[in-house]
Amino acid sequence: MSEANNNNIDTLCINTIRTLSMDAVQKANSGHPGMPMGAAPMAHVLWGGTMNYNPDDTQWLNRDRFVLSAGHGCMLQYSILHLTGYKITMEDLKNFRQLHSITPGHPEHGLTPGIETTTGPLGQGFVNGVGMAVGQKYLAAKFNKPGYDIFNYKIFGICSDGDLMEGISAESASFAGHLKLGNIIYFYDDNHISIEGDTSITFTDDTAKRFESYGWQVLVVDDVNDINALNDALQSAIKETEKPTLIKVRTHIAYGSPNKHDTAGAHGSPLGEDEIKLTKEVFGFDPDKSFFVPGGVYEFYKKAVDKNIETYNEWNKKYSEYKSKFPELAAEFENAKDNKLNLDWDKVLPVFPTDEKGVETRKASGKVINALASHLPMMIGGSADLAPSNDTEIKDAGSFSYDNYSGRNFHFGVREHSMGAELNDYMKPAIRLASIMKLRTIFIYTHDSVGLGEDGTTHQPIEQLIGLRSIPGLTVIRPADANETAYAWRAAIECAEGPTALALTRQKVPVFDRTKFGSAEGLLQGAYILSDSDGKPDVIFIATGSEVQLAVKASEELAKENIKSRVEKFNPT
Repeated sequence: MSEANNNNIDTLCINTIRTLSMDAVQKANSGHPGMPMGAAPMAHVLWGGTMNYNPDDTQWLNRDRFVLSAGHGCMLQYSILHLTGYKITMEDLKNFRQLHSITPGHPEHGLTPGIETTTGPLGQGFVNGVGMAVGQKYLAAKFNKPGYDIFNYKIFGICSDGDLMEGISAESASFAGHLKLGNIIYFYDDNHISIEGDTSITFTDDTAKRFESYGWQVLVVDDVNDINALNDALQSAIKETEKPTLIKVRTHIAYGSPNKHDTAGAHGSPLGEDEIKLTKEVFGFDPDKSFFVPGGVYEFYKKAVDKNIETYNEWNKKYSEYKSKFPELAAEFENAKDNKLNLDWDKVLPVFPTDEKGVETRKASGKVINALASHLPMMIGGSADLAPSNDTEIKDAGSFSYDNYSGRNFHFGVREHSMGAELNDYMKPAIRLASIMKLRTIFIYTHDSVGLGEDGTTHQPIEQLIGLRSIPGLTVIRPADANETAYAWRAAIECAEGPTALALTRQKVPVFDRTKFGSAEGLLQGAYILSDSDGKPDVIFIATGSEVQLAVKASEELAKENIKSRVEKFNPT
């Protein structure tokens, strides 16, 4: 394992990533040093010559995306982002896992420059990347024109044994293979180690055959330190345009550590000062220097960045030409990107007539979806094999498929876990991450309350509202009738600070006569008086969703007894 006399620049860069990672974990006295040390060559080949990115413009529209699904190994990503010139200083690396630092214990989108998605719960990042790949395919199909491949970026990632054990990754791998998402290239960090020991105690799948059966191209690299083999695999993956690619790489956790190499103990604990010194000696580094970057390392990555900036400038020039040649398409994209809705809500939202027999709010939602879709061309979505039932189909908009990447309806199949994480209980971890990242996803739930009793308790998830409302940053809306459902969609579309959950009914609920009751627009205020009594009420009913009708009926019964009451429609979020 001796690597002294480090003259090879690739090896020098890789070992710098390794030493920065173990130094940061040691200083924090917390973290995961083993994965970054084992996977460092993969990060090096990606940022050192494969991916298109610009550290000075982290929101470049056509940048390649990188997803570290194994988010616990985030010092790998922080180290390479620092070395390639992102706004992550050496001081930031030294503040790893500290309060208010931009280098938290797992990657957080929106906090750290260069982080595309928040990862941590294993499997989620794998699926986030599939969602990004779907997004690229949709944008390319909708906006690219001959001679103007404005959107041709790829999704790169690193996933772990743990990611591939998770059921959610199986759902999403199947989905990606079915859609032939050839823009996905994932390294599989095959280090054979889990927290409890060697993966042989829990994970004996033939991963290559499993992914091949999903429709993926599977490539194998036997030694992570074989840079030529890694680069050859990447080039083969880039050439494959009709299959996602999994590059299975044999790695070694805590590579270079004389006593922690290939041990479970290196997964989630610092190596220790003495072991770090021994490891640095193996790498040919000064054992007494911490957070040290040898000469030539910054310069190597700067050359890669300079080459990318040439590509970046060429793309900007091409995009300027595109905007001149296709002004309407460019404006449509720019408006969507900047969240410029340009909607006259009074004309767009349907109005539902008074109906004592009632309307299912999920049916009302379906009408609202289609009314909005005609005015919001970038509005896309789907269901987990239930679109006809939960009314989420956009009419005459086509199905997103290999033959039609411009289709606006996604058929996720019976893959709820994957559906939630691709758009970013079945879905709660995905919803929570969407909230952390402030993604403007709209989650539609169509079995609110116990109203449809014959399906039993499995279809009466009333307790889940508490869980949803407990997620910081998630707006939860339970409309009381069809007209409130229309305004609920307006609230969700206009919400700029995070995701929204719409809790809709499968059973019919009355459509209130708004000439007698408060305007449904009151929903936008969070709470409003639906009905009131003359003078001070003796009783105030506060209700949400399908229970509002019961509050109204109770109020009417009390009025017969000359008891004054008020009904307030409330929307706790």
